[in-house]
Amino acid sequence: MIPPDKLKYLKGGQKRRKLALCFGALERDIRGIPEPGNAYSFSTLTRSEYIVALTEVVLKDDGLSPSAREELMYLKSQVPVNELHLCNCARNHLLALIGTFPAEWDLIIAPHPVSNEKRRFYSGIQIYAEDIRSPFNLGSIFRTAEAFGAEKLFLSPCCCPPEHPRAQRSAMGCIDMLPWERVTLSELPSDIPVFVLETGGTPIGDFVFPSRGIVIIGSEELGVSPEALQRASYGCVSIPMTGLKCSLNVGVAFGILMQSWISSI
Repeated sequence: MIPPDKLKYLKGGQKRRKLALCFGALERDIRGIPEPGNAYSFSTLTRSEYIVALTEVVLKDDGLSPSAREELMYLKSQVPVNELHLCNCARNHLLALIGTFPAEWDLIIAPHPVSNEKRRFYSGIQIYAEDIRSPFNLGSIFRTAEAFGAEKLFLSPCCCPPEHPRAQRSAMGCIDMLPWERVTLSELPSDIPVFVLETGGTPIGDFVFPSRGIVIIGSEELGVSPEALQRASYGCVSIPMTGLKCSLNVGVAFGILMQSWISSI
């Protein structure tokens, strides 16, 4: 972090980049996850005062849009200052000026605290993820499955590895909470109903969910395989859509399904 009075010696893009880095470091400090050597340490200013001082520097930038300026002025005037919100808005407005588009990987998200409480789940509510290629999607599936109380997640041999950094990030620690294993379709338990989430099936509002079962969700590119459709003796459930594309991200579709399934039991 840099003292506000030293920023006057920086010019244009260099100043914007330095400010964006400072706001990012402050966000991490506020969330309790500062990078080594980057914890807030100025003794002459409180952290809130420092954030406001940096914001005033940003407000002098002629490239700032009127709406961005109005938002920052409003957040800066609040008592007490919402430090996290102000830092986040200032950083993202600076990134827009620099021409850097925000990416999922750049989000500053504090890890959820791990509870010692025993995890609660619905016995027999299980998922088979078939050939999910995107680490982000796989992490999202883990997070949704854990949130809705699934007992277990099965991964096909061709699923991307849960150890992938992007999967770990989007899962928010749920990969370590939710039991999972890699199995083939033929290795799925034979004593439990199996159904698929795919187009052309029974609308989700009419589908009679089993109290125990395994739902198969397919790949981003091909959906569920013919072999999975054959294995799904309990049937096929679909999410009605009315748009031109009629397409949902697999993680979003899975979230809709889990909410309906858990509500039914």
